[in-house]
Amino acid sequence: MTQQEVSEGKGLAVVSYLAIVGIIIAYFLNNDKKNPFTSFHLRQSIGLWIMFHLLGFVASSFDNWGISTGFYLFFCALFIYGLIGAIGGKIQPVPILGELFQKWFKGIGQ
Repeated sequence: MTQQEVSEGKGLAVVSYLAIVGIIIAYFLNNDKKNPFTSFHLRQSIGLWIMFHLLGFVASSFDNWGISTGFYLFFCALFIYGLIGAIGGKIQPVPILGELFQKWFKGIGQ
């Protein structure tokens, strides 16, 4: 991936981490361009948000503040890691699940 592709896709990559609305905006704006940097971070953010909602439902069912707090801290750490990578122009998958997100959502942005 060239530096020009990274600089062109950086804005939409950052937008993709801004909740579900950001994912929708980044997806449709990147649909024509097919920027690989934006596509990478779009797949990461989709995976993070899906994980957040699915595991959040499970974590909230325990009705325990320790489990809920641990879950939110874990999610925030992964989210910040991905966002900093997008701002810094890096292609690093988020720890633990990032590689899986790339495999699961490989059709997005191609």
